[in-house]
Amino acid sequence: MKILVIGPSWVGDMMMSHSLYRSLKAQYPDAQIDVMAPAWCRPLLDRMPEIRQALAMPLGHGALALGERRRLGVSLREQGYDRAYVLPNSFKSALVPFFAKVPTRTGWRGEMRYGLLNDVRILDKTAFPLMVQRYVALAYPRDQIHRAEDLPQPLLWPQLQVAQAEIDAVLPAFDLVSERSLIGFCPGAEFGPAKRWPHYHYASLAQTLIERGHQVVLFGSAKDNEAGEAIRDTLPEPLRAFCTNLAGKTSLDQAVVLIAACHAVVSNDSGLMHVAAALNRPLVALYGPSSPDFTPPLSHQANVIRLITGYHRVRKGDGEQGYHQSLIDIQPERVLEALTPYLQTQEHR
Repeated sequence: MKILVIGPSWVGDMMMSHSLYRSLKAQYPDAQIDVMAPAWCRPLLDRMPEIRQALAMPLGHGALALGERRRLGVSLREQGYDRAYVLPNSFKSALVPFFAKVPTRTGWRGEMRYGLLNDVRILDKTAFPLMVQRYVALAYPRDQIHRAEDLPQPLLWPQLQVAQAEIDAVLPAFDLVSERSLIGFCPGAEFGPAKRWPHYHYASLAQTLIERGHQVVLFGSAKDNEAGEAIRDTLPEPLRAFCTNLAGKTSLDQAVVLIAACHAVVSNDSGLMHVAAALNRPLVALYGPSSPDFTPPLSHQANVIRLITGYHRVRKGDGEQGYHQSLIDIQPERVLEALTPYLQTQEHR
């Protein structure tokens, strides 16, 4: 069986989609699974052994580009795909499998995609409260799975593969070879400060960790570099040598390898949080207005801290510097308490 997946366009969603690929491979061990997604996703897909190849989606996130999608679909006809799974809910995301004439095209109804999809699922959000459940449900016949409880248990959570040799090669390139264990911070958030734990809380936690013999590494994209510098600048000057800001200075693949090298990770709700979970790193995940009830970190080593309930659709927080008050209220001492069980074996060597 040959399967085409139209994948998500966000890091966190792409990570959670791995559960679908693992579920498909468990049912159809000989299946060849190709995933079409933005080119930047390839470092993640290359670390998912279930994927035969990553196909670059050349069109921008918001572009309809009907003619180009038709040409792209026609070019895939010779691949002879048997099934397609469309994970985004947009109308345009279903066009390529339709033009590719894939016989069975599965997805949630989304933007009224009858015809484009011929195996349309109607989503009951209360029956599948988690995004990962909605992805995995697509792997099974619609008359078989009616609610999350019907899914095979346990769910096959995302698992990225990183070899020790890769870690050994990357650490020296960023001057991170030291007897001090690495603690990763992921202080960025896609939509600004409302989802970020305040930089001064990160700095307070970093100071304590450095004084206890660790080194701190900050991860993120180029637009997170400023937040990383704010953390470093808040530290006492003598301690800054043990806090490295790599936001915007690594490729995504290098960031994945470096996070795999971390003894533990502290993160806002972000794509890199889901990467850390898929690498099975001990993780403290900090939530504010976004909700772990929909997209929690999928790891048995994840500790979620959140002080409010429900989902709050805000892009700018109500606190100082645009932070959300619920994240301001999470004190560094509480995060350190959650981290400490993961650190004790390292500190007592």
